[in-house]
Amino acid sequence: MSARITPLRLEGFEQLPKHARRCVFWEVDPATLGDQDQLADPEFEKEAWLSMVMLEWGSCGQVATAISDEQSLTDPPTLGYVLYAPPGAVPRAHRFPTAPVSADAVLLTSMGVEPGHAPDDLPHDLLARVIDELMRRGVRALEAFGRTPAASELVDPTLADPDVRPVLESLGDCSVDRCIIDAEFLKDVGFVVVAPHSYFPRLRLELDKGLGWKAEVEAALERLLSNAQLQEPVGAGSSNVLKAGNALQSKQNGYVPPSRVVRSTDNS
Repeated sequence: MSARITPLRLEGFEQLPKHARRCVFWEVDPATLGDQDQLADPEFEKEAWLSMVMLEWGSCGQVATAISDEQSLTDPPTLGYVLYAPPGAVPRAHRFPTAPVSADAVLLTSMGVEPGHAPDDLPHDLLARVIDELMRRGVRALEAFGRTPAASELVDPTLADPDVRPVLESLGDCSVDRCIIDAEFLKDVGFVVVAPHSYFPRLRLELDKGLGWKAEVEAALERLLSNAQLQEPVGAGSSNVLKAGNALQSKQNGYVPPSRVVRSTDNS
């Protein structure tokens, strides 16, 4: 099933899968809740956090939806999503033993793909769209805390080393396995470990150097352009498709559009 990837808007909060709407692993520091192990309304907290980041910094997510038949009376299903933000806006970030995130980087927090119908390359396409967006906004690097296979050993937080216990504290149905991106996936797509750790390394992808992602971004844009063209009636000549094609051509010719961001991402 083909996917259309668009920036997450606050009015599109309901597009996110149920777990993504309720998960506040990154957005709420458990220390602020005292003895409580869950929030009364996690969806409200998640929506409030997204609103704050969007108002102060800008778009902080991408959502992939299925390209459905124009005759369909229902909204197209969501196939996947990815969220990212300045590290200073992510309360969980300071709890990792490999913190802090570099001052010049944006933090990739979570990514999810719905099983069953999503294309196999959707995680790469989502990440390519994030990279394209951040490069246009003048961001120098993308960092993430990864989860190694050894992290599956951390069943009982009370038996874990003191430096990882703060990471393991979770709220509701959130967990390390579910809410931290696999470190092997991050390395496969070009991230490099900059702060090693047995369980939670910090990884970095330099955006100003590209690290091979220019071709990935262009390939993802070509797929999106092709999908958009397939949805247009013959002879419609969609201006959006033309704009996307012009942008892709500009990329291939080495043109880099000016930054559209008015706020600095140096918020750590």
